[in-house]
Amino acid sequence: MLEARHLTLAYGGSVILPGLDFEARVGEVTAVMGLNGVGKTSLLSALAGRHPSGGEVRLNDVPLATGARARSRAGIAYVPQGREVFPLLTVQENLETGFACLPRAEREIPDHIYELFPILREMRARRGGDLSGGQQQQLAIARALITRPRVLLLDEPTEGIQPSIIADIGRVITGLREAGDMAIVLVEQRFDFAWKLADRIVAMQRGEIIHNDTRAASDRAKVLSLVSV
Repeated sequence: MLEARHLTLAYGGSVILPGLDFEARVGEVTAVMGLNGVGKTSLLSALAGRHPSGGEVRLNDVPLATGARARSRAGIAYVPQGREVFPLLTVQENLETGFACLPRAEREIPDHIYELFPILREMRARRGGDLSGGQQQQLAIARALITRPRVLLLDEPTEGIQPSIIADIGRVITGLREAGDMAIVLVEQRFDFAWKLADRIVAMQRGEIIHNDTRAASDRAKVLSLVSV
């Protein structure tokens, strides 16, 4: 299980996360929802070690060192909003950038990556910048999975994506959850997409968690009212 205790994060003099507690369990999708600017991306950034933060983050009860490289080596993979695909590298080269946190003996692209995203096999030699937005999103998720994560952080994976690829991404997330070997944290603005996939629902306002419960125990209309204008 991924646990954060008294997590704080600030940009300059602006406190974004004032000290929240958060957890995500292996074999579950934890959906984090809320309006723009409430701290969802900052939460993922803090968990992934991409921005200096206070508090403690633990994985399977082991405290994690700070910094993105240390968190990646510990098993936390982050798919950022905007994808951050290397435009001049080929699809295969983009995937191989995920090798950086792996032992040399494990630096290979597993077959199941191409089974999850068949289009990437067809486009291995194409440059990342030449892919459509949906294809880039699939590449970004695949690159994260190359690292063999125990925690997968997904920030707005459906943003700007055509419906057919949204459905494909939903199926991939479902399959990863059913495999039962990683915790998945999904930040998502599409309420129906997040609600359908989630095992646990977290709603945020002003850097704080105002709802945290299983989907089964959550009232859909109430949660929707908390995360909508």
